[in-house]
Amino acid sequence: MSGHFISFEGIDGCGKTTQRKLTAAWLREKGLQVVETFEPGDTALGAEIRSLLLSGEHIPQPETELLLFLADRTQHVREVIQPALQRGAVVLCDRFSDSTRAYQLAGRALDAQVLEQLLKTAELGVSPALTLWFDLPVSDALIRMRSRVAGGETASRLDEEQQSFHQRVCDAFTAMFEAEPARWRRIDAATDAETVQQQVRDVLKGVFS
Repeated sequence: MSGHFISFEGIDGCGKTTQRKLTAAWLREKGLQVVETFEPGDTALGAEIRSLLLSGEHIPQPETELLLFLADRTQHVREVIQPALQRGAVVLCDRFSDSTRAYQLAGRALDAQVLEQLLKTAELGVSPALTLWFDLPVSDALIRMRSRVAGGETASRLDEEQQSFHQRVCDAFTAMFEAEPARWRRIDAATDAETVQQQVRDVLKGVFS
């Protein structure tokens, strides 16, 4: 595949969705073909899975939650990511397998060995060449999440988890960054959006120079 696959990762409230949109606009200005996508939910089937996962109407068991995320990923890779990469596009993906490692492996304390085997199956041989990690303290993330709800946004089931859950997720992202520095780049997400975007561009200039 000739395209570029870049994932945007971090805890809820870190601002990665905003940064994905800003990054996509910047890359398009440079004349690149860009596909913006996200997990879960960026296919017709995935939208149904997203509702099951995040609405809070039904509370899945941790293993059920994991399998639903993986079902969404397989559909997503086959329908969106693989075709875009084959066209030579830059794929900017808001969450991928590292979120599953952080939220289900660390957050839900599921078995790491079993999870890794399932992840490889769901990825269909596709993985990010570069991961941008938007690092934000949990205390700051919770303030941002509460602010969004106060502004009228509906909190997801995962948003409403205990602070200890979000801390386990945050710690997992830190551990993955430290374990795989060749793929991961840390972005300080505790500042304003413009400054964060400049950090992103500084990283990507080395990829799209």
